[in-house]
Amino acid sequence: EQLTATKAGRVHLRSRGSYLVLRELHAWEKDPEVLSACHKLIQVLIGDEPEAGMENLLEVTIPEELERRLRDMDREEEEQWRKEREKEAEAS
Repeated sequence: EQLTATKAGRVHLRSRGSYLVLRELHAWEKDPEVLSACHKLIQVLIGDEPEAGMENLLEVTIPEELERRLRDMDREEEEQWRKEREKEAEAS
């Protein structure tokens, strides 16, 4: 994800066909954590470039409420992964 933080990094990854590799990985990967990371990277690579002055995503100020909601979403996703792993372990 650090490589996608700057415009130069995003341009470089796009020019090397990284989206195609991530798309294929996402198509067959089973690990939910890897799938989530692929999905997030794909969204950054196919999304529109941020407006002028926001090209470096590491320097963008995120409103507290939005940051809280994003953290909550990450926690919910992690909890779902944990439950899925427990189910798989019980089934084995």
